[in-house]
Amino acid sequence: MAIRKVAQIGNPALRQHFVPVDESMISNGMAQGLLSDLAETMREYRGVGLAAPQIRAPLRAFVMEIERSERYPDHEPLALQAILNPSVTVLESELEEDWEGCLSVSGLRGRVPRHYAVRVEGLNADGEPLLLELSGFAARVAQHESDHLDGVVYLDRMTDMSSLTDEQEYQRKRDAEAGRSCEGGADERGDRDPGP
Repeated sequence: MAIRKVAQIGNPALRQHFVPVDESMISNGMAQGLLSDLAETMREYRGVGLAAPQIRAPLRAFVMEIERSERYPDHEPLALQAILNPSVTVLESELEEDWEGCLSVSGLRGRVPRHYAVRVEGLNADGEPLLLELSGFAARVAQHESDHLDGVVYLDRMTDMSSLTDEQEYQRKRDAEAGRSCEGGADERGDRDPGP
């Protein structure tokens, strides 16, 4: 396992359409190594999801994990999911607009419309079929990460760019809405935006 450098907006790796992981990569362990690196990198950068293109791996794979924390106190936890060749199907056509950030778009947040409920199908690290039905924040994360596999970043999905906000301003607004004061800004690491 290794922590990889996350590609930033402007890097061509973030704008390509990526190919499926083939069976040989699963049988020889390369896919498992990629998923391990994705998970370790996501955790290091304190994200909730990370797609292979973000670490310059041109394959259709992503990981996601939601832990209850100060940053995400109201979201249901989700154990680590490592998904090869994911496909996302909309279960409810209803769209919800909410804040997103991205490890590849450091320091910014914006409001993005996403479907409330989706089904994610693909393969797990061992090449076995995987099916998840997700709603709310978890569905948002899956859609965000799946977009990366087609060269789409959340900025492309925003319908009103006036909501684009610096991470520290976002934290101040969020803390004010929750009745807390915000003294030190977004994150003790400041340079790392933990994703949607």
